[in-house]
Amino acid sequence: MSKPASATSTLRPASQVMDLARLGSHFQSPLSFVRSSMRRMMNERWQIQRSRFDLDDQGFGTAIYRIETAHAHYHCVLFSAYLPPEKRSDRVIADQWDVTFVLVAGDVDAVQLADLQRNVPLQEAGRFDARVLVLSRANRSLRNFDRFLAALAEGNQPDPRQLAEVGYLYRTTAVYGNGKFGIADFACLQDNPDFNQPFSAQMFTVYLLRHFSIEQIEHMARALAPQRAVPLDVALQRYLGVGNATGLGMAPFLINHPQLVERWICTRETALAQVVAQVPQPAILARLQQLLTRAGNHLAQTQTEDTRQHGQDQQTLAEIAELGRWLDRQPCAEGLWARLLAWSEAHAGLGCQELLVSLLLELYPDRVVPLAEQMGVTESWRLDAQMPLGQLRELIERHYAWALAYDFNDAQTEHFFWYRSAEKEEPRLGQRREEPGAEKEMQLGIARNIQRCHAALLTHLHTQPQALTAHFLIAQPAFKGTVRRLQGMALSSYGEIRANLLDRDMLPIHLLRCKLAFFGAGKFDPKSSRWVRITLFQGAPLVSEIGQPFDDDWNFAVMPQGGL
Repeated sequence: MSKPASATSTLRPASQVMDLARLGSHFQSPLSFVRSSMRRMMNERWQIQRSRFDLDDQGFGTAIYRIETAHAHYHCVLFSAYLPPEKRSDRVIADQWDVTFVLVAGDVDAVQLADLQRNVPLQEAGRFDARVLVLSRANRSLRNFDRFLAALAEGNQPDPRQLAEVGYLYRTTAVYGNGKFGIADFACLQDNPDFNQPFSAQMFTVYLLRHFSIEQIEHMARALAPQRAVPLDVALQRYLGVGNATGLGMAPFLINHPQLVERWICTRETALAQVVAQVPQPAILARLQQLLTRAGNHLAQTQTEDTRQHGQDQQTLAEIAELGRWLDRQPCAEGLWARLLAWSEAHAGLGCQELLVSLLLELYPDRVVPLAEQMGVTESWRLDAQMPLGQLRELIERHYAWALAYDFNDAQTEHFFWYRSAEKEEPRLGQRREEPGAEKEMQLGIARNIQRCHAALLTHLHTQPQALTAHFLIAQPAFKGTVRRLQGMALSSYGEIRANLLDRDMLPIHLLRCKLAFFGAGKFDPKSSRWVRITLFQGAPLVSEIGQPFDDDWNFAVMPQGGL
């Protein structure tokens, strides 16, 4: 499979990079999709204008934004409605939300708007066509929304500490793209210069929700107190993000799309290798120290009640402080970045190590940013039925030794099974000994599948040493999918996550965080090992700032002055 850039021996080994706990320690970076989406919007000077804003005093109604790019135009249509308290839920089984919205290609006439009004509030139960690029819904953060509204109506600015605690007014509970429920498939966007990178249309639509949240709450404050109400301070607008509540539904993606994972991780590792090869200059070294300070402040302002996450955050805070002190003592000379990485691997945990990787990628945008345009890949596998079975055996034993190392005779290694719920067609996790449904298990136990295939292959070779792969699959057709995966991925470095996803000690939260970090998430706040709340777009430029000079330096946002 083609790589985004030539791989060299300086790339970190897959045995290190694809460890599940390490993947679950990732942070946002210049390669993240929210960053590339904002760069495109700002550099190409997209125009975003409100074309309809029919909201009542309580903020209920319809809003439409028109987006003009250099290549096309789109509309974001949002419906805000009263949500009864008993219906308020972030779970995928919810059937009502505060706001539902879509991104639509082209114009929206009266007929289509009426159709959207009928279907968008229904979400999964609605019916859509390929003019709809993104379908989503969101709920208010009641703590922040009510406090912000009261403050603005009284003529005051909200306390910035409220956004440090919860960084948004709305959090999405699903952002659908890629052909879900009849909307446009990703193939429709691959030749679209506005949204040809993975998840770029989804991220941009979430950004528009952030803009709507500002305009809606200011409208409601003016309705409450026309004489006293004030707009939200610009610094607070920038610090405002959009939340997201994500559960197990996201987890299988990284297993089911290993070629895309290969591209994402290989791009990140290639970018890191290019950065490490640079000779540091004093100004770049000072820049890294500034980023370490900012990231430390951001992490210190990240609140979570999850004991494991809090402990890791506190450990990372202490370690980046020590890393900064070590860096102060080093000469600004060739090889510094490699020594810095080595120091982190010897003296710090995974959180500090992967935070350092993200910060290093910020130092040389001329090297890193172009790679962000290479995060997509056309996924395909072709079965090589003519491969000698002995060669397939060598392929497994050479490239999948990590999968063969698990002992599946131990019941703990098959503690969990993944299944799809009948209620919402969403992935779930069951305990094999205690819950029914294992006979309908999703095939996410890649290591176990490979072991079973390897054992059957050895048996077949014992009686037919000259057999081809085709002969084996005629005798064992159940392994066709596994063999296609093996042949398609064996020569890739980073496509396979080196973990047993059935193991009792497996933490699904690592899968969620890895994907969310590539999205550009921050403020990770796990609510269990199976779902997490995060914040997107904190610090991002505002719609009103499009056309002004743009400095792509808004990651790891910190609380504006005025909060403690």
